[in-house]
Amino acid sequence: MSDDYRARCSWAAGSEIKRDYHDTEWGMPLHDDRGLFEFLVLEGAQAGLSWRTVLAKRDHYRSAFANFDIAACAKLTDSRIEELLTDPGLIRNRLKITSVRDNARAALVAAEEYGSLDAFLWRFVDGQPIRNRWREKSDVPATTPLSERMSQQLRRRGFRFVGSTICYAFMQATGMVNDHVVDCFRHRDFQQDLH
Repeated sequence: MSDDYRARCSWAAGSEIKRDYHDTEWGMPLHDDRGLFEFLVLEGAQAGLSWRTVLAKRDHYRSAFANFDIAACAKLTDSRIEELLTDPGLIRNRLKITSVRDNARAALVAAEEYGSLDAFLWRFVDGQPIRNRWREKSDVPATTPLSERMSQQLRRRGFRFVGSTICYAFMQATGMVNDHVVDCFRHRDFQQDLH
């Protein structure tokens, strides 16, 4: 029996890949360094494009970037980056591809300082998801003062493609904020503690 009758956030409609992502990942509190790094890369790659495009290329990104192993990505050579720029399975933007290496290097420094990338990133929300109660998609902000603060601190540390909008999308994706609208079946799943 199909579950398609369930109410969802409107952005998940019209695409099976977006619906599946919405239903199984988006907004789920993520505390895995590799997974968090993956979302930093993917959200940066999405800048100026649709999220559906990125989701369609996600498996290829995992293959090209050592399943988002941070240490491996930090060691990307210039010649490997040149190879990746010819790969049609990726978004072939030099700055975005190069930012994977730069962000991996910055992530390693942050993880060394805070004990993990998870600890570094989740400190922006004091280790607990922000639980919003938006009624309409139009209520959901694209940025917040918190995403601006995160963006400024990440940029100071050498991260790239981490503007305020990208940071807020990252926070939504990784469950730092619950931005499922209240009518969405996933909203209530994230209103209680998941631990």
